[in-house]
Order: sequence, then structure tokens, then C-alpha cells
Amino acid sequence: MARQARLKAKPLAELIEGCLSPSLAAQGFATSDVLIAWPDIVGEKLAAFTRPMKLEWPRRRASFDPDERPMPATLVIRVESAFALEMQHQSPLIIEKVNTYFGWRCVGKIVLKQGPVHREEKQPQQRPPISENEREQIKTAIGNVEDEPLREALERLGKSVLTSNKNQSR
Repeated sequence: MARQARLKAKPLAELIEGCLSPSLAAQGFATSDVLIAWPDIVGEKLAAFTRPMKLEWPRRRASFDPDERPMPATLVIRVESAFALEMQHQSPLIIEKVNTYFGWRCVGKIVLKQGPVHREEKQPQQRPPISENEREQIKTAIGNVEDEPLREALERLGKSVLTSNKNQSR
């Protein structure tokens, strides 16, 4: 019975957090939450061209008061140069969103570092093949269109519509 309890699989997220924690702590992040939630915080468009690099926390004062709130950190963000101006204008809103995400005022300022941002390439979805019956439906729907480029475009559209309907019904 005890052996079965040891063999249970753990979610990958639990294991990765332990492995990444030292690296994240070196960059000022307590957890990977802000990195993972970055698209939710700034939106998909900006997330594609920006990445949070680190949180720079100010040094503590010599007179340590346990009831004193910590000074807010500086969030360093790598941004591609084309989006730097937009990020600069959005900084107050992003600070507010990050602080709302964490539930306290942990970020007080944003510093932008221009440079390339690594983006993961999205693999195109493989569309399921269409049957001979569906090919005939497309040819019937197109009819006698004589313009070759238009006929090819209509065939592609018909295939796309049929395969997207198949993907939605899955």
C-alpha cells in the first residue's frame, strides 16, 4: 500500500518549480508565476515582443522594522525596439496589472531594456484530409468558374471550411 503511494505521478509543474526556483531567485522572482502569466498581464500582442527579465529589489535599510512594508521593486523588461515606445506609455498600466496579479504593491517602476526577444515558433495545425465525397461537393459548389486563380482560391476556401468544421466537431 505504501509502495503504491510512492509511485503516483506528480504534475510536471510541481517538479519544474523546484528546479527553476534557484534561477528565478537569482533574477529576483520568488516564483515563475509572473513569467507564466505574462501574456495574461500585458496581453498577447505585447507578450509576443516583451519578456520580464528580473525584479530588482532595493536594499533594506540598516534599521530593520518587521512591520515596515518592503520598498517596491523595479521590473526589468526586455522589449523589442519597435514596441519600446508603446511599453513606455503602457508602463503605469502594466505596473498596476502586475501589482494586482501579486495582490500587493511589489513593483514601483519599470525599466525597459531593448533587445531581441526569443519567441517560440507556433507549429501550423495539421488539417485532416478531406474525402472524395467532400472533394466532389467542392467541385459542385464551385461550378464552372473559368478564372483559374479564382477557382483555385475557391477550392482552398472550401477545403479550409470543411476541415475547420471537422476540427470543431472533435
